[in-house]
Amino acid sequence: MSAEEIDWSALRDAAVEAMQRAYAPYSEFPVGAAALVDDGRIIAGCNVENASYGVGLCAECTLVGQLQLTGGGKLVAFDCVDGRGNTLMPCGRCRQLLFEASAPGMLLNTVSGVKTIEEVLPDAFGPRTLEAYAAQE
Repeated sequence: MSAEEIDWSALRDAAVEAMQRAYAPYSEFPVGAAALVDDGRIIAGCNVENASYGVGLCAECTLVGQLQLTGGGKLVAFDCVDGRGNTLMPCGRCRQLLFEASAPGMLLNTVSGVKTIEEVLPDAFGPRTLEAYAAQE
């Protein structure tokens, strides 16, 4: 799927709506994320903080949980916003989560333009690596 075929406005709207439901009383930094699934669904997630800071959930975490909860599939496009609606780049941990749930070539709207998941997480290790390894037997 090309970047031109993605309804980035719909993804941005879903990410902003999710951000408005974030639970961020400690950082006061709400985040929303939205993604297009290979079956046409748009799913979303928001960050959920915790008084034990290290166990908070990033928006991408709740998005991947929502993917599984609503039928699975593979992510083909992704967008993430802060509390002002500005584009955010997923942290390294979240890039790995997204890679695991992505179709090859998933597109991400980043602070430096639309990029593929492979560009934002080069040489990633994940399901495709394990499949290639198993195929060599």
